[in-house]
Amino acid sequence: MQFTLTDEQRMIQETARDFADNEIAPVADRHNRESKFPLEIVKKMGQMGFLGMSVPDEYGGTGAGNLALVVALEEINRVCASTGVTMSVQNSLVNAPLLHWGSDEIKRKFLPKLASGEHLGAYALSEPGSGSDAAGLVTSAVKDGSDYVLTGTKNFITTGAEADVVLVLARTDTSHKTRGITAFVVETGTKGFTVGKKEDKLGLRASSTVQLLLDEVRVPASHVLGEIGSGFKIAMHTLDGGRIGIAAQAVGIAQACLDASIKYASEREAFDQPIGKFQAIQFKLANMATRLEAARLLVYNAARLKDEGKPHAKEAAMAKLFGSETANDAAREAVQIHGGAGYLEDFPVERYFRDARITEIYEGTSEIQRIVIARHVLKNLL
Repeated sequence: MQFTLTDEQRMIQETARDFADNEIAPVADRHNRESKFPLEIVKKMGQMGFLGMSVPDEYGGTGAGNLALVVALEEINRVCASTGVTMSVQNSLVNAPLLHWGSDEIKRKFLPKLASGEHLGAYALSEPGSGSDAAGLVTSAVKDGSDYVLTGTKNFITTGAEADVVLVLARTDTSHKTRGITAFVVETGTKGFTVGKKEDKLGLRASSTVQLLLDEVRVPASHVLGEIGSGFKIAMHTLDGGRIGIAAQAVGIAQACLDASIKYASEREAFDQPIGKFQAIQFKLANMATRLEAARLLVYNAARLKDEGKPHAKEAAMAKLFGSETANDAAREAVQIHGGAGYLEDFPVERYFRDARITEIYEGTSEIQRIVIARHVLKNLL
């Protein structure tokens, strides 16, 4: 399948590439070593429209669409996956569900500031006792007058420490597992809302991952997203888009691995010649390049379907599954091509190797993606 980007999409790609190379790349390693969230860079991204690509003009976004978004995400993640995941969450897991399911009041109150980067958002589904089994969440939401009172703990929340707005999934009915879940838009300044433990992670060290603690947090009924009991459907629909974003992240990491490996293979000499002259290295590079191109096309296709309003759950799962495994394969081979140097912080492939690992885990593990794909393939049987 051949994809030809429009002039606008190519302009977005070039703008993202320039911003990544000139603004993010010079500080990415330092932010990684210091586990420092790149707030200034993220704010600049908001000013440039990168945090509102899924939001139409009327709510302050660029309305560029999902294909343009993944093209930009690849460029940002190519130099810093920590910055890339912040951009992905803002667009795919926060803005998109608010736009799709939110009331006019919710859209007008929250989307303009999120699209501009004035406010940051987070998506709170996972809990200490429920990850892949998302419907097993126990955070409660009890009706009290015109409010709902939320109590519980959310786990592994990306950008949770910096967020101004959080999409929280909570249980409003204990009698049904999936139809008892409701989505709420929660402002983090609300009494009873606190940030808990900050996780010390293997990779994505410049992206904050935290627990969120809700102790009788009062949320007005007007901040219910969609309808009462529709939260699980909203969560799954949102993750379809989120998986496309993480697949784009994986493609960006894989591209970085290939670029670094080509450079090293051209400069590093052994036995009186560049190591790129050896067939063993050439085969590694050939495999990396081929898998990368296939992964990119899967991502583009899933984004295209989403832009066209067509079903894309299977395609998103395929892109996420293949893209994340491609990124991990590319990172492993990149370290191998670099040899001992690849094990040192002096070379960026060490960071790529650590950052790639999470792509097979968050927003649906590879095992969950295979379940999703199998259900679509065997829809008449399962």
